[in-house]
Amino acid sequence: MTNPSIDDALQPLQHDVQRLLGRCLLRLQQYERLTKAIVAHHDISGPAHALEAIRAARIEDTATKTLGTLVGQLLGSYVITAGGDADQHDQDQPVDVISFRMRAQLSLSAEDYARTQDELRDLVSLRNTLVHHFIDQHDLWTVDGCRAAQDALTAAYTRIDQHFEQLRGWAEHMDQARRLTAEFVQSDVFRDLVVNGIAPDGTVDWHAAGIVRALHEAAGELATEGWTPVAEAGRWIAKQHPEQLPAKYGCSSWRQVVHESRLFELRYRDVDGQRTAWFKAREI
Repeated sequence: MTNPSIDDALQPLQHDVQRLLGRCLLRLQQYERLTKAIVAHHDISGPAHALEAIRAARIEDTATKTLGTLVGQLLGSYVITAGGDADQHDQDQPVDVISFRMRAQLSLSAEDYARTQDELRDLVSLRNTLVHHFIDQHDLWTVDGCRAAQDALTAAYTRIDQHFEQLRGWAEHMDQARRLTAEFVQSDVFRDLVVNGIAPDGTVDWHAAGIVRALHEAAGELATEGWTPVAEAGRWIAKQHPEQLPAKYGCSSWRQVVHESRLFELRYRDVDGQRTAWFKAREI
């Protein structure tokens, strides 16, 4: 026969153990979901038209990953050591389409990285213990066993919650980086860099310059025996691409653009008694 007084004391303790265990497992699930989000989104690259499909595939890929696998992907990919692979370039991206890459990383010192790695491995071990072995390690049919389980679960929750808050900080860091990137992509500075070849410090990559592309277009429309009048090309561009002005590139005239780019040959001819400048693309 059971002792009613013992049963009366044991049942509330057992219920509290269940509550504490459930709290730990829910926090672990929150941690796992946030880890999946970081792993899936911190590094996205590919052709512009396929980015959404690539993102969806990464989300699907992480959906069935265990916490141990996710932590392994997080380390060395999002969390890296100072001087790690942050400067690694893609070698397999197509060269005939516009491609983008957005990568956020958290760089730690070697010492901090090693400590974080050990702590995350301990977290995975704690998770496995709670899910698979907790009931084997604690006698939940005695008052003392339940109290020991309560203490263990309270300590476990504190550890899990600390890791969750750390991970949330990492996620906020990544989200801030993504917001700053989005703001930059929508800025005039980004447009000048990508479309016009003008760096933030004002230097011009003439091979990527929009005004050079416009000169090539003008030559295609106006050239005579391969040569195009500079002034006539300037007027044509003013109508077709009014945003492409010499001043945008630090030049005072179209002749200076042709000269500074080093991508065209420049010659002068007398036309109706006037000296006029003509240009054609240099052969590469």
